[in-house]
Amino acid sequence: MFQPFQPSFSTLFTHGSCPVLECWFMKEKVGGGLSGGPNQDKSLLYVHKHADSHRAESHDAPLEVNPDRLYFVTDPAATLCHRSLNPRRGSSNKPMCEINPLHPQPSTLELAVPLTEPALSPIYLHADWLSTALQSFDKTMSISAITRAPTGTKEHDVILTLTTKTVLVQSRLGAPVLLDCSFWANPSSPLTGTGFAVEWRYQFRGDGRLVLAYDGKSDRLSHTGEEGATLDFEALHGRGNASLILQEAKVHHSGIYICSVYLPYLQAQVAMELQVVEPPSLSIHPSPLPLTAQGQTINIQCEASGFAPLSLDLHWEFKGADGKTKVLGSGSLSSHRQLWDGTYTQSSRLELDTADLGRAGEVACVGVHPGGTRRVSVEINLIGFSSPSIEDSMAMVGVALVLYGLIKLVSWSFSGSGNNKTSLHFPLWLLWCDHESFNVYEIRHMFPLSLCSGSDEAATQQKVK
Repeated sequence: MFQPFQPSFSTLFTHGSCPVLECWFMKEKVGGGLSGGPNQDKSLLYVHKHADSHRAESHDAPLEVNPDRLYFVTDPAATLCHRSLNPRRGSSNKPMCEINPLHPQPSTLELAVPLTEPALSPIYLHADWLSTALQSFDKTMSISAITRAPTGTKEHDVILTLTTKTVLVQSRLGAPVLLDCSFWANPSSPLTGTGFAVEWRYQFRGDGRLVLAYDGKSDRLSHTGEEGATLDFEALHGRGNASLILQEAKVHHSGIYICSVYLPYLQAQVAMELQVVEPPSLSIHPSPLPLTAQGQTINIQCEASGFAPLSLDLHWEFKGADGKTKVLGSGSLSSHRQLWDGTYTQSSRLELDTADLGRAGEVACVGVHPGGTRRVSVEINLIGFSSPSIEDSMAMVGVALVLYGLIKLVSWSFSGSGNNKTSLHFPLWLLWCDHESFNVYEIRHMFPLSLCSGSDEAATQQKVK
């Protein structure tokens, strides 16, 4: 589309607050077939806000620029003087500029036909017209300008400019969207006194449709092809603000939007891109994971839903108890399915081998998407590696106390049947046996009947009275 013009000279400078614009002049091809020579020339636009500011500036131009491609442009609205068209000296980022010859003619568009009055003298149209398309060096603004010069001269006046500051817009699903488009028409031109028309069109992958059309001459919205699309009509007539408002962004709104403004015999347009981006919502099944012995395989599924556009990278990660993260791959991915609102869903199934996972850790499903990275995780505990919790320890103490009570009850029963008035006190000892994979509370009654292995005989004993 545009090409940056990077001349091999360093004598260009800014006049006042307006830059010297370095452009490519696109020559019209004569006849058919392949052209043997170049079809573009280097050119310069010397821009000023006032006509009396122009001087004989041809001495500023390098020798490699044809003097016939030097243009002196008066822009009362200073649209071409925007700071984003004036990079710092020595910067490698240059504005993009392309100039094309223009031949004004009546529009065939239905809503623009009434703008052309038969009584309008065509003498004004007999001049040298240029259409210039520019994009700022930071690619945040695009401008379309139509200029006119008396035949045989190089001093042009800006007749119509169209500007957008939303070259690329990203929006979340359901959010309101503003696509910027503003125009300025030179009040000194006879073409600006008979009204204007605005048209918004949509294009995506070769398909196009009319979004909105407005006849400014009769103040009539002639077509609305998109529900929820509108203009700020007060701002349109007051400031030339033809921005398109979408009340609620939907997936099918993603694409290229073209804003066109019509004057009698003239048309300017700018294009911008809208990307409706919604990150995925992730969930893991089952959650929580069941207890699993080491070496067994766990089947886990991750569901990503409600995302747009289609681009999504799903993968799995494992974070061990030592804090180290291991990438497990993408698993078995399903195909994409489109939901009723235009968003997509996709799932990944992972067969997780626990043989090399260590004691415990965290399994995470990660979704990398243009709308952002999302992750969801679930803990995994392997039987035989986890130590008892406080609740487990308290429960085992409770069991020991209950057993102690039962033994005391039995001892009292034997004592009563033997008519022994002497209270018998049976010593009871509580022994904690800590094995590698389980814990046992042992109750010793009268005799040390140990449930522990020989290596555990040194366990701490506590007398319970």
